[in-house]
Amino acid sequence: MNILFVHQNFPGQFLRLSAELAKSPRNRVVALAIEGVPAPPGVEKRDYKILRQPVPGLDLLMTEQESKILRGEGCAAAALRLKHEGFVPDVIVAHSGWGEALFLRDVFPQAKIAVYCEYFYREHGQDVGFDPEDPPLNFRQQCRLRLRNASELVSLEAADLGLTPTRWQQSTYPAEWQRKLHVIHEGIDSAAVAYRPDAKVELGERNGRVTHRFQPGDEVLSFMARELDPVRGFQVFMRALPRVLARRPKAQVLVVGGDGAGYGRPAPGGKTWREHMLAEVGADLDLRRVHFLGKVPYPVFADMLSVTRLHSYWTTPFVLSWSFLEAGMSGAPLVGSATAPVEEFAPELGVPTLPFYDADAFADTMIAHLAAPQPMRRPPPKIKRLELKHCLNAQIKLLQSL
Repeated sequence: MNILFVHQNFPGQFLRLSAELAKSPRNRVVALAIEGVPAPPGVEKRDYKILRQPVPGLDLLMTEQESKILRGEGCAAAALRLKHEGFVPDVIVAHSGWGEALFLRDVFPQAKIAVYCEYFYREHGQDVGFDPEDPPLNFRQQCRLRLRNASELVSLEAADLGLTPTRWQQSTYPAEWQRKLHVIHEGIDSAAVAYRPDAKVELGERNGRVTHRFQPGDEVLSFMARELDPVRGFQVFMRALPRVLARRPKAQVLVVGGDGAGYGRPAPGGKTWREHMLAEVGADLDLRRVHFLGKVPYPVFADMLSVTRLHSYWTTPFVLSWSFLEAGMSGAPLVGSATAPVEEFAPELGVPTLPFYDADAFADTMIAHLAAPQPMRRPPPKIKRLELKHCLNAQIKLLQSL
């Protein structure tokens, strides 16, 4: 079977599926991307390019569509080159969010197409309007938000089916389109995040020596987000920290995440959200015990899950992070926000949830957990719909049925 993956940051969500399909000598797996990390073994990665520059001075509403069309054009051109070389896919798996799938049906009319449907934007009831500190959208911003969904719907209409990882993400789509979506998670590699009693997280060097070393049993509180921003509750976590550190004088805090723009509004004054929150609460923190690690390699994150005494995860009603499910499947003690994406899995993972903006309640919960005598690490939960092998088998079976 010939399989074509399309993702601007390949492999992205297709890492494990593409690698699994590439293991079979009966498959030829090709990927189109504009950037990203190296492809898994056996996957032929081809770059596509934006063919023309954006038109200067376009109206705000037009730029939203132009960016998607530019990616769709570039992707279609690369797909036509593949076709000229003799590669005709039986199945195409493409992310629908950036316009890359817009014209693939026109290049390969006989191929079966599955689009990855990550999120459908809404003016009310999801991430937009959730944060009371966010200014409300003006009319033109509302119109732009609606247009963010246009290429997604065009791509889904041209596809044979859609894939989405969680029931909540499926529910964000219009009811008439939900029937076309199959809910299958990408899968959590529970072995990769399994508890290791010999794990350690080492920070910094001074005169050739590690300045901090954390191991299981240490009083470590952890937090992770791809970017430290309000969509992932970074501001709530930071506002809870002064109370936690005052009550737990031996506690150490590990914060993983970048200083990029993230998913929501930019921080005021041109600062990063880390800088902004440190300006707000930094004077009340013992910063010798708060360690900002930035973005870390995956093995460091996995070790942190073994080391942490409590991992914290917040999200607005938005796409659920892999890190939350990985933490839950590792058996690490975990507390989360009482928001719909988290609550879909919290009962099965045994995760207590609290109101998103109640920093005091989060602080009290973290204090109580850090203060309690530490039992042996609980066995990780067995949740079939999240296990990597089950998810891969389900995805491959679905693609083979096309």
